[in-house]
This record gives sequence, structure tokens and C-alpha cells, in this order.
Amino acid sequence: MNRSNAVSRLTWAGIAFVGTLLPISSFADDQDVRDYRSDVMKAMGEQFAALNQITKGKAPAGDVATQAEVLSITAGMAKIAFTPKVLGGEAKPEVWDKWDDFSKRLDEMVAAAADLAKTAKQGGVAAVTPKLSGLSCKGCHDDYRVQKK
Repeated sequence: MNRSNAVSRLTWAGIAFVGTLLPISSFADDQDVRDYRSDVMKAMGEQFAALNQITKGKAPAGDVATQAEVLSITAGMAKIAFTPKVLGGEAKPEVWDKWDDFSKRLDEMVAAAADLAKTAKQGGVAAVTPKLSGLSCKGCHDDYRVQKK
């Protein structure tokens, strides 16, 4: 199977997976919601880490488009993961108190990740490197994530 088909299948699998999660609050208890939210955010962090390794020449450059596409899919799942108003975990209450700002930032991350995936597919590592450095989780983490001690 060529990489394009693999990415396409991964994209559709991600979309199907997201669709199954839309009613998450109707069957999950609060801890399940917090765990899922944490898993999605960790997955985004892992994709950033993998892309950083690729841009630094520490991982196969041929994986850049696939890794960027997975980041794009995962970023799209983040908003769904936060939609149920379940306090706790590493999320501050401000996530829901300031939902308009928080969800706007998530939407911006989704758009930036989609642009990164498109760039990776068209231009490879050289085109991704400057855009990846422009993506940052720090602003949201400073405002909306409980700081680890």
C-alpha cells in the first residue's frame, strides 16, 4: 500500500472514530471523560514530539506527511474531548468558564494542524520545519492547564 492510501485510510478511520465519540457524555462516567481527554492531549503531544524528531533529522523524513496528518486528526478530536463539562484532571475550570476563548484556540490549532499536514504533503520536512515552530501549546497550557509540580 502506498503512503497516500495509508494516509487516506488513516484520515477516514480518524473521522469514523471521532463520529463514535460524539455522544461520549451519554455513556461515560466523569473519570472516563477525563481519561479520554488526557489521552487525546497526550496523543497530540506525541505527534508534536515525533514531528520535532523528524525536523531535527532524528527520525525518518519520509514519515513527515503521515505524522502531520495524524496530528491534524488528533487536534480535531481535542474539542470533542473537552465538550462534556467534566471538571478535573489537568484542565482548569477556566476551560468551561471561558469556553469561547478556549474553543477558539482549539479551532485555531485545528486549522494550523490541517495547514501543517497540507504543507508536509506538498513540501516535506523543509516546508514543515518553520511552520512547526509556530505551533505552540504553551498559551493554552498557561491559561487552561493545571501546572504539574
